Amino acid sequence: MTEQSKTALITGASRGFGAAVAEELATHGYHIIAVARTTGALEELDDRIQAKGGSATLVPMSITDEHSIQRLCLAIFERWGGLDLWIHAAIHAAPLSPAPHIDAKDWEKTCDINISATARLIPNIEPLLRVRRGTAVHIHDPQAGRKFFAAYGSSKAAQKAIFDSWAAEETPGSPRVVSFTPNPMPTATRARFFPGEDRTLLTDPHNEAKRLVKELL
Repeated sequence: MTEQSKTALITGASRGFGAAVAEELATHGYHIIAVARTTGALEELDDRIQAKGGSATLVPMSITDEHSIQRLCLAIFERWGGLDLWIHAAIHAAPLSPAPHIDAKDWEKTCDINISATARLIPNIEPLLRVRRGTAVHIHDPQAGRKFFAAYGSSKAAQKAIFDSWAAEETPGSPRVVSFTPNPMPTATRARFFPGEDRTLLTDPHNEAKRLVKELL
């Protein structure tokens, strides 16, 4: 890769919508920097990307590890000089429960991954995007206020609020910041929330990935 290669960082790239977006962007000439915790799933993604003529760098790490985030961003700067695109699709799907019965450990994990990690990622990634006048994309799932969605819904709302504030703070030369809400898709996350749902009525993640990329490019 050269410094002039188009680069897309995908956090939460191993499965579901994140993987679909990675595959779609690879067909548009982006070198994919794929971040997720599951090495095997990342390797499968890499196989699919290579089969389509694309290229990827695999980064098996947790986005809750700030030192790993810093090392990754430094490596991106040293190798490519910056980022053209960041898709933040990483999420922890906390179990559904009534608000008075949220498990303390589940709540802590939800906040750490969905909220705190987002707040740590942005200041590390923003300088890389600024170099290329790139774009940051938050993948939104508006479940806040629905019964039994207190943990997940509130964390996704907080995540979006962080991105919305970042977007409102735009200054000359700063990254473009947008939120994208996919149509309901037959992902593993959704299956946890709606196990009896007719998945044939849902939208293929690859179709939603095409819709997002069409809006971005």
